[in-house]
Amino acid sequence: FLPLLGFLINGLGRRYLPKSLTGVVGSGSVLAAFVISLLIFFEVRQPGFAPQVVTLFDFISVGSLHIPFAFQVDQLSALFLLIITGVGSLIHIYSTSYMHDESNEGFARYFAYLNLFVFSMLILVLGANYVMMFIGWEGVGLCSYLLIGFWFKNINYNKAANKAFIMNRIGDLGFLLGIFLLIQQFGSVTFTEVFAQVPAIGANSNVLFAIAMLLFIGAMGKSAQIPLYTWLPDAMAGPTPVSALIHAATMVTAGIYMVARSNVIYSLAPYIQAIIAIVGVVTALLAASIALKQNDIKKVLAYSTVSQLGLMFLALGLGAYEIAVFHVITHAFFKACLFLGSGSVIHALHGEQDMRYMGGLRKVMPITFITFLVSTLAISGLPPFSGFFSKDEILMTAFHENKALWVIASLASLMTAFYMFRLLYLTFYKGFRGTEEQKHHLHESPGLITFPLIVLAIL
Repeated sequence: FLPLLGFLINGLGRRYLPKSLTGVVGSGSVLAAFVISLLIFFEVRQPGFAPQVVTLFDFISVGSLHIPFAFQVDQLSALFLLIITGVGSLIHIYSTSYMHDESNEGFARYFAYLNLFVFSMLILVLGANYVMMFIGWEGVGLCSYLLIGFWFKNINYNKAANKAFIMNRIGDLGFLLGIFLLIQQFGSVTFTEVFAQVPAIGANSNVLFAIAMLLFIGAMGKSAQIPLYTWLPDAMAGPTPVSALIHAATMVTAGIYMVARSNVIYSLAPYIQAIIAIVGVVTALLAASIALKQNDIKKVLAYSTVSQLGLMFLALGLGAYEIAVFHVITHAFFKACLFLGSGSVIHALHGEQDMRYMGGLRKVMPITFITFLVSTLAISGLPPFSGFFSKDEILMTAFHENKALWVIASLASLMTAFYMFRLLYLTFYKGFRGTEEQKHHLHESPGLITFPLIVLAIL
């Protein structure tokens, strides 16, 4: 509710509010939501905590079908709440400084969209049934379209926004058909009711296979798996904090959340699990190989996100749901830090994104460099950084389950280390390769930009 309130205040008052107030309302609403998420988290951690379902009102009632407007709070949604509001509030704080050149109206419009995005994402992970999840699902699709095409005077950015929106529709149709099948089969879309009835159908039934596959098609669209992955690199058209929000912490992990939430269905559909594992590992390898040759700093990070999501799907396909969610959390920290770090570099170079015209920035931008180095070590999987623990678990599971998948996943992980250190070297080492004009203006970014970087680096 708080981000929704922030959206309404900033959206309706965009012509009248000064920038400082807009920033406070936008960031404050998400920070307050983070505080509430923390309280929920500590409550959920108590031993013997049972999932709580809070019903607000009857949403759809047709014949025997009842779909309440209800929220479910349990261990899984509590974790996602922390990621969305925690990383989200850091990105909001960062944005107050990053977007300061925008007009008052543009600034307010930007924060309104960001707040709406967080609101939709919270609906997605808190909903107690598939229809609630679908509402949030479409909401983040809409907000990603608005944010990717934020600078709508540039026609290429509009094309990128359209591409993201339309490719997500393909996946969403699969998700929608899956919901229809659930209603037809179980007469309900509420998680608790559906999951209670699933075991009665038994493993290997065709209906379960169809439901699992359709839901997975939805996840493929949202989480950018082959063949629906090409929208994500193009989504770099939006402002850099948007890239961090969409591609690190929230939107692309929605597919992972859905499969993890539906684990009861997937565990009884082994063939679909095999498909998920194969799609995931192939995506991880292909995206990593594309990232090796990119010169745009944000494109490298975008393909890297696709690759990491592939590893998460590999874990899901192997039935290691908690490991996939663990990688979601570690990835949210290091990838948000990398995207915001790249934003800090682009900010210092006045919009330059080509790594061939960077170099030698570590002396000028020490804080950005150190945080970037930490997150690069984390994504490369070096102990004792966070990425090591989650990647190691995924690879170990793959090693026990299927050696071929393990080999491909290991290869993709080795490529990750290579292209990330290439990025680090091209950006921060050797001499500066840009223009004299840029060299003259090089500086460390202001405190509102470096503070979120430091927090994320520590995480």
